[in-house]
Amino acid sequence: MPGTHPRELGLTADCESCFGLCCVALPFSASSDFAVDKEGGQPCHNLRDDFRCSIHERLRDRGFPGCTVFDCFGAGQKVSQVTFEGRSWREAPETAARMYAVFPVMRQLHELLWYLAEALTLEAAEPIHASLRRAFDETERLTREEAGTLERLDVSAHRAEVNELLLRTSELARAGLKGTERRGADLIGARLRGARLRGANLRGAYLIGADLRGADLRQADLIGADLRGADLSGADLTGAVFLTQAQLNAAKGDTTTHLPPTLTRPTHWTEASAKPTQTPRPRSPRHPSRGRRR
Repeated sequence: MPGTHPRELGLTADCESCFGLCCVALPFSASSDFAVDKEGGQPCHNLRDDFRCSIHERLRDRGFPGCTVFDCFGAGQKVSQVTFEGRSWREAPETAARMYAVFPVMRQLHELLWYLAEALTLEAAEPIHASLRRAFDETERLTREEAGTLERLDVSAHRAEVNELLLRTSELARAGLKGTERRGADLIGARLRGARLRGANLRGAYLIGADLRGADLRQADLIGADLRGADLSGADLTGAVFLTQAQLNAAKGDTTTHLPPTLTRPTHWTEASAKPTQTPRPRSPRHPSRGRRR
């Protein structure tokens, strides 16, 4: 397990092996993230017959940035190819409702597998590796249950059990760093440029739109932290604990942002940094800018 990349464990999305479940099973509302409303169980109008997105390369331009930050942690292909044995909701319409119900459960289990797999790579967590391995194996076993069992699964209770181990992992990984305690903190729009947050506990913190340029986030626990619109340009996230690709996709950054080796620099970061800086136009007084919470 140590050193194994999440892709080798089936914990990264393989859209070619999925029946477009995130584009069908999940609902969304018209907002800054989505251009239209969509009910759960209703195929997105951009979904093609081959289960691919017809505007995949232009999602942000077409008003669907929310799609670009979603990550199923490989749950889509597990439900499609394992739970339902390669039969799609189009081929077997009678299975559709159950497939849509199982998908969010599977996603939660795969997210837990991602965190447990990372915990097992941390030398600092070696004292609890045996417990982490048992939790990983049990969670993996659950992902291979039949659809009816997954529908009835109390996934919240399982998450709570696993979270105790993840909390202990975080404590071991950050031991001796004396990081600040900001668990669940409201840091929306916070000015944290160059902040020394090494080893900080930022679990579940609201960092929406925060200025984290040049911040030291090494070994910080970022599980569940909301990084939508946060500026990570030049920030150091080396060794950040429980950071996911979805969190990075929701944030802003550039080529100088230091990332853990298992994560990929989002394409919109490099595209944005390549564009020339433009002088902003003055706003009309009839269209005031929206304020940000500090």
